[in-house]
Amino acid sequence: MADFGANELTRLAEQPIKSDLIYQGKVLLEVRRDRVHLPDGKEAVREYVKHSGAVVIIPVLDNGNLIFEKQYRYPVQRIMLELPAGKIDPGEAILNTAIRELYEETGYIAKEWHHLGQMHPCVGYSDERIEIFLAQGLQQKSTQNPDHGEFIELLTLSLEEAVNKVKLGQITDGKTIVALFWAEKTLRSAP
Repeated sequence: MADFGANELTRLAEQPIKSDLIYQGKVLLEVRRDRVHLPDGKEAVREYVKHSGAVVIIPVLDNGNLIFEKQYRYPVQRIMLELPAGKIDPGEAILNTAIRELYEETGYIAKEWHHLGQMHPCVGYSDERIEIFLAQGLQQKSTQNPDHGEFIELLTLSLEEAVNKVKLGQITDGKTIVALFWAEKTLRSAP
């Protein structure tokens, strides 16, 4: 969490008055509508999505290439090029989520795991956080075993190819772009 002083938080924070559940989803999210006191004493309504959180994994093969997925994403009506990722189950440790998702979506396990950071993809309307992991020392143990309704094709790209696809607008998924930023910083500074 960013380090802001208590005075700044008091000056800018909005205080909840009432919170209503608008919708309870099946996949670990809910939509809420809150009435809040604003810092100037007035009231406002905030509608937002509560999300259980997720992980994104940067799987690095021994040759330095990264494993990516092609998956059709219904909300945007297109095939997206993404790094492996998935939702955190209630009470699940984030590393366990990353291990599970990498194995389910790619069939790989990793000998080394590094937590690189956290991102909040849509702070204007969601509390979702995504934990970013680097996975190295990969071994393929099985074929993919995706969740029901997931259809994923795997491909590998070098870090340079992936960054270039971001620049060309061929990778537009926010979590993947942020994870690639971390991958660039981490992998290029490694001895």
